[in-house]
Amino acid sequence: MAGSWRALRSRILTPDRSATRLSVRGFHEKSPAARELLETVGGTFLTGYSYVMEERTVADAEERLERIPEQFRGFGYEGAAMACAMLDGLRFGNGCKVADLLAGRGRHHSYMVYVGVGWAMARLPRFRWAAISPQDPLLRWLALDGYGFHQAYFRTAKYVHEQYREADFRWPPGNPDRYADRAIDQGIGRATWFVGGSAPEVVADLLDRFPEHRRADLYSGAGLAATYAGGGDEAELAVFWKRAGKYRAQVSQASAFAATARVEAGLVIPHTELAARFFCDLTPAEAAVLCDEARADRPVDGAVPAYEVWRERIAERLAGRGGVSA
Repeated sequence: MAGSWRALRSRILTPDRSATRLSVRGFHEKSPAARELLETVGGTFLTGYSYVMEERTVADAEERLERIPEQFRGFGYEGAAMACAMLDGLRFGNGCKVADLLAGRGRHHSYMVYVGVGWAMARLPRFRWAAISPQDPLLRWLALDGYGFHQAYFRTAKYVHEQYREADFRWPPGNPDRYADRAIDQGIGRATWFVGGSAPEVVADLLDRFPEHRRADLYSGAGLAATYAGGGDEAELAVFWKRAGKYRAQVSQASAFAATARVEAGLVIPHTELAARFFCDLTPAEAAVLCDEARADRPVDGAVPAYEVWRERIAERLAGRGGVSA
C-alpha cells in the first residue's frame, strides 16, 4: 500500500517530461547536439525529482542518484532537492527531507540542493516557505537563484522577454537592500543560457534587453550555466566573453562557483576544465580553492549580504584573468 501511495504521489507531483523539450518551451535550438544536452539536463532534473517521490527514504533515492552519469548527476540532486522541499512544504513527508538530503550524499552537492529548494519555493504557497527556508545564512541566497531560474524557464515570456521583476519581494526576512531581486536575476540569467539554446549571441542579445543595472547579475548567471551545464565550445565561450564586456568579472566569479560545485561533488568533466580555464584562467581545483579562501573569515550579513561580499571578493581576485584564448 505504501509503495502504491508513493507511485501515485510521484505521478501527481512530478512535472511532465515534455516540459523540458526546447520546442515545447519555445527556446532557441542552436544544433541537435545542444538540444540533446539541454534537454538531458532537464530530463535528469526530473529523474532526480521522481526518485525522491518514489522511494521510501532519501537514502534510498540517493542510491539511485549515484548511478546517474557524472556529467548530469548534479542536476539529479537539484531535482531531488526540489522534491524534498515539496514534500516538506506540503507535509507529505516527515518534515525533514531537505535536512536528510544535506546530511547524506547531498552534502556534496550543497549548491545544487539550495538551488533545488528555490524551485519548490516557486511552486509552493508563500505561507509554506518558512517550512523549507534554507538555514545556511550564506548559501540561502542560492534558493532565490533557483526561484529565478524556475520563473524564467517556465514563464519565459514574462521574466525574460518582458524583463519582469516582482515588486516588494519579502523573502528572506530583512532582505538587506532588496538583495533578493539580485539573487533572482542571477537565476534568470542562468535560465537564459537555456532559453538561448547555449548560443552565445542569442543569450547575450536577450540579456542586453534588460535594464543596464540588472545585467551584471544576469551575465553572472549565464556564465555559471555556461560552465556547469556547458553547451558552448571554446570559440563560443570567446564570443560570450566578448559580449559580456564590463560584466566579465561577474562571469568569472560565477564560473568559479560552477567549477567549485563540480569539484566538491567529484563531478569535474572536460568541459569544466575548459570553461574554468577560459573564464578564470584557473583549473577547477584552483577555482575551488579561491572560492574557499574568499570566505575563510565567513563574512556576516550587514548592509550588504555576506553572500554578495563573498561574490565580490571572488570577482576582485579574478579581475582581468579570463578570456585566455579570446
